[in-house]
Amino acid sequence: MEYDRGKSMEYDPDKRKLLSALCHGSIFISAFLISIAIPIAILFVSDDPVVKENAKEALNFHLNIWLYGVIFGFLTILLIGWPLLGLLFIVSWVLPILAIIQVLSNPELSYRYPFIFRIV
Repeated sequence: MEYDRGKSMEYDPDKRKLLSALCHGSIFISAFLISIAIPIAILFVSDDPVVKENAKEALNFHLNIWLYGVIFGFLTILLIGWPLLGLLFIVSWVLPILAIIQVLSNPELSYRYPFIFRIV
C-alpha cells in the first residue's frame, strides 16, 4: 500500500503492530482517563499512516463507548438500560480484542470498528 505518491515508504512492522495494538488495547484501562490519552499521544507522535488510522479509530471507539454508557446509564432509570449496559460491557471487551488480533495478524491495514460514529 503506497501512501506517498511516487515513492513507497517503509515502516517497521513490529513497531506498527505494537503501537496499533496499544491504541486498541487502551480501552481495557478505561476506568482511568489516561486510556484515551494513549491513542491521542500515539496519533501525534507516530508518522506511520496505518498507526495514525488505528489511533483515530481507537479514539472514536472510546468516545462511542462513553456516549453509549451515558445514554444507557440514563435508561437504567426506566429499567431498560440494564441489558443495554450488559451488552455494552461485552462489546467493549470483544471488539478491541478482535481489533488487536487483526492488527497483529495484518499490520498493513487499520481496523475499523463496526457500528460507531466517527468523530475524529
